[in-house]
Amino acid sequence: MFMDAFSNILCSILFGDRYDYTDRRFKKLLFIAEEIFRLTSSPWGQVQTILPTLMSYIPGPHHKAVSFSEEMVEFVAEIVKSCQQTLDLSKPKHFVDCFLIKMEKEKDDPNTEFTMKNLLYTIHNLFLAATETLSISLRHALLSLLVYPEIEDKLHEEIDRVIGRDRMVNMEDKFNMPYTQAVIHEVQRFCDIAPFNVPHMVTKDTMFRGYHIPKGTDVYTLLCTVHRDSTQFTTPYKFNPNHFLDENGQFKKNEAFMAFSIGKRSCPGEGVARMELFIFLTTILQNFKLTSQMKFSEDDVAPKLKGFLNVPINYELSFIPR
Repeated sequence: MFMDAFSNILCSILFGDRYDYTDRRFKKLLFIAEEIFRLTSSPWGQVQTILPTLMSYIPGPHHKAVSFSEEMVEFVAEIVKSCQQTLDLSKPKHFVDCFLIKMEKEKDDPNTEFTMKNLLYTIHNLFLAATETLSISLRHALLSLLVYPEIEDKLHEEIDRVIGRDRMVNMEDKFNMPYTQAVIHEVQRFCDIAPFNVPHMVTKDTMFRGYHIPKGTDVYTLLCTVHRDSTQFTTPYKFNPNHFLDENGQFKKNEAFMAFSIGKRSCPGEGVARMELFIFLTTILQNFKLTSQMKFSEDDVAPKLKGFLNVPINYELSFIPR
């Protein structure tokens, strides 16, 4: 259900359109995304990511991930083709339109990055990166509140005081909800979804702390070492929203928070992801109390590495109308 909702929001941004949850094409797109994630998270997929040239010669299920990726690109290409037919250069309606307009403006520039190939693979990457990670984050958040009901009570109190029950949540509310902001940041720090970050490449020969890193080398920055740094977080291995609250209970930023990476190659969907997590979690808690017949311990809320991502345990919960 979360995947459906997050994916539809992304579709509206990228393509200017939403899909019915029973739509055949939409269901196929989600199936492809889930299969790519499942295959790349498997041991075969992990070795393929690290040694792609070698694994291209070795038979195995990892090759299905490539074929699924190609299928997704074909799916996106069909949508882009229909967007080209309705394109109005003076009135872009969504991401694809904006990209196509930029392509037209730079069509005579041999060094342009705005090409059809880049458009297709950018959408492919955004879709894979956004849908699964957001779903995992929200599942982590709900599990954390089941384990720590006192935190849920504080969130309910803040939501009722700032928003009430009679109107919808909006992004302006965030600035008056320091505890909610702190909880969301702590969910992302503690669950540490991408502990190894995504691979980056050194663009020139680099000396770093006495080590020579040749141009073209893949580099994995271990975000987990920052999120578990005891000099930055008082209880790094415990879920604790106070990591992001000052002595007056106001939200405080922490430079060691790197859930979206940092620098020029940080997550391009950070703004949208922050918005979606806030709106979804706050709306759920505005309307429901979370309960479960399952019994949990603090060990259950600790992230579990699956492939390259930390995922929550499987659990059941009920949403009880408030």
